[in-house]
Amino acid sequence: MISRALLGLLGGIVTVGLLTTGVIAHHGWTWTEEKQSEMTGKITKIYIGPPHPQIQIETADGPWTVDFGNPNQTQAAGFVEGSAKVGDTVLILGNRSNRPGEKLMKAVRATINGKAYTFYPERLPKP
Repeated sequence: MISRALLGLLGGIVTVGLLTTGVIAHHGWTWTEEKQSEMTGKITKIYIGPPHPQIQIETADGPWTVDFGNPNQTQAAGFVEGSAKVGDTVLILGNRSNRPGEKLMKAVRATINGKAYTFYPERLPKP
């Protein structure tokens, strides 16, 4: 008979494995196009939490998901609960997914209601 402690340990290992897989899939820039681009749309959903706060937007090209920086970066950029609402227009500067057909973008900066939130200042284009 398997002890509760062993079951708990196995459950923890499986949970960590699943979380790690999701985190690895979202971190870094290797999954994005090298070239930055801009995208404008209306916000349809806002999520603030780990692993990455994100918004969903409706564009002329259909719906897109936009990842922001990690929660600390997003908060440091000034984007917090209440910074935007569903229906607001957003201008995103960032890198689109390099996977064909995937409508996912990693934001370097989001401009909403005239306020710019820069998540990765080191990736802004040089003037």
